[in-house]
Amino acid sequence: MDRRQFLILSALTPAAVMAATPGTAFATEPGSADRARSGHGGQHSFGFAKDGSAFLLDGAPFQIRSGEMHPSRIPVEYWQHRIQMAKAMGMNTISLYVMWNYIEETPGHFDFRTDRRNFVRFIELCQQEGMWVLLRPGPYVCGEWDLGGIPPYLLRYPDIKLRVRAADDPHYMAAVTRYYKRLVPLVKPLLVENGGPVLMIQVENEYGSYGNSQAYVEEVRQLWVDGGITGPFYTEDGLGQVEANHTNVPGGAIGLSGGNAGSIEAARKAFPDVPAFGGEVYPGWLTHWGDSTFAGETTDISPTLQSFMDNRMSFNLYMIHGGTSFGYWAGANADNYSGGYQADITSYDYSAPITEQGRATAHYTEYRNLIAQSLGASLPKVPASVPTIAPSAVTPQRFASIWDNLPRPVPARQSVDPQPMEMYGQSRGYILYRKQLDGYSGGSLDIQWVHDYATVFMGGAYMGGLSRQRIPDSLSQALNVTNGNAPLTLQTSQQVGTKPELDIFVEGMGHTNYGQALVDRKGILESASLEDAGSLTGTLTGWNIYLLPMDEKFVQTLRHQITDAQRPGQFFRAAVRLGTPADTYVDMSSWTKGVVWVNGHNIGRYWEIGPQHRLYCPASWLKHGHNEIVVFDLHQVESTSIGFEGTLG
Repeated sequence: MDRRQFLILSALTPAAVMAATPGTAFATEPGSADRARSGHGGQHSFGFAKDGSAFLLDGAPFQIRSGEMHPSRIPVEYWQHRIQMAKAMGMNTISLYVMWNYIEETPGHFDFRTDRRNFVRFIELCQQEGMWVLLRPGPYVCGEWDLGGIPPYLLRYPDIKLRVRAADDPHYMAAVTRYYKRLVPLVKPLLVENGGPVLMIQVENEYGSYGNSQAYVEEVRQLWVDGGITGPFYTEDGLGQVEANHTNVPGGAIGLSGGNAGSIEAARKAFPDVPAFGGEVYPGWLTHWGDSTFAGETTDISPTLQSFMDNRMSFNLYMIHGGTSFGYWAGANADNYSGGYQADITSYDYSAPITEQGRATAHYTEYRNLIAQSLGASLPKVPASVPTIAPSAVTPQRFASIWDNLPRPVPARQSVDPQPMEMYGQSRGYILYRKQLDGYSGGSLDIQWVHDYATVFMGGAYMGGLSRQRIPDSLSQALNVTNGNAPLTLQTSQQVGTKPELDIFVEGMGHTNYGQALVDRKGILESASLEDAGSLTGTLTGWNIYLLPMDEKFVQTLRHQITDAQRPGQFFRAAVRLGTPADTYVDMSSWTKGVVWVNGHNIGRYWEIGPQHRLYCPASWLKHGHNEIVVFDLHQVESTSIGFEGTLG
């Protein structure tokens, strides 16, 4: 069962709708009360009614109408446009995650300023547009983001425990504390009491679906208090989880995953001293590689939204605009420790009311009309759609091979047994395990275990592959890729020589972002052994390890060399000449599995198992005149065409 499906099932079917306190007038936008408190400047107060019946802005009951969007998933040039789109749909608040591992990719090196990492600027834009903010900075966020926002560098510790108090794992909480010491001073000026737009700060995220340590949640909250921020706070969980595990914080509001009128009413009974609201109301859903279609396309939350408006209940739409998990940042889901790994696609469109490209859907218009009618007032004009282009298709040319661009290896003496990439200080991308064999005569290769997708070569010849995520049988047969970690049959010495190099090239897909199996290392986890007819039987030791994060710098400095044009692992390049740049989608439906860079920007993964075959490329990453597309494909050695579409749907 998927992560939020479980949470939604825990919500009660509404038996009754909780009405607002009789005789109480709620501030609504675009009425005069909200305009007076538009967040453009000046100090405000935000808190809760003494009986927990309402949120209070400057002492008056206030309905939070929030839409979630993540600055890390939106090109900076479009931040303001997306905020304006949410406002025009009737929202008065923006909810956002801060992805810790995007801020601190390596231990102690923080970047709060570069490109999509500057969440402070995003919040300032929210205030400029008269929008309030719900801040969700983790340390764990889930969000279908790599490792749920927790830095993979923590996985270098063999016995690491995540989302636990300091007494249970000092490495984890020491890193969290270091992050908060840098985060808190940035957040403090953004609070409403200091003239900013931030109404509330969420403590952790959906912890009741992971654990029941109230002490851990309190440790996280205390980091804010130690920095001089005493609230207001809230937590986010499914109703059943927060009732069973009491993973809320004292005095904090209750945000409900999959929340509706009935679950809000139930939460008010269970926690009568604080307000409850629909902290994650799902107008769409996440999509995995291999799904038959994009999830959530037929979801209609009009009845839920109408009940919120009729009864002035507060809510947050997750997502109002999903955006894109550019690069290697998409996460994955797994069935806890039993397997069932499913990596998330590059697009985080989420079938949200505002598409990945920032366009209004039919649901957007429906929800906007519903909210406007409930408020009895007109809403801001919907911003114009961004321009799009669909250039002519191009066919790229091979220009480099990964095998001619290997870095210096980690010496074999340091790698008696193969280790996951995190043990060598790498967080994502690819890793190569190389071992020269002496006296090889064919046999069976058993790897324990591959995370997540491996292509195997003997003497430069492709032997087959292994996929942790199940792929269709037809594709498995066509590519000679085995589902799971079954032994792989290798060829005989007559085809590859008696002293060939065994190469195991592993792609790490997304780190698991939800459930108990968060410690999800990438590469080869334990060992590789070979059984053959000769002397090579048993566990193989003494590996050369090549770390290949395949970042933008690596791609920009590729040596234009191909020693073996028939060996999979090739880079292809095409030029596209443009007049005026505009948004487009890069159509990779004729390719197999790999990554695309446009003018040095990693626009994400593609995989023929779908359902996504087109990658979003924003206008800001294109330019007038010459544009370069680089493709790395794990399987193809012959080029095929790349098409373009202005919009999807």
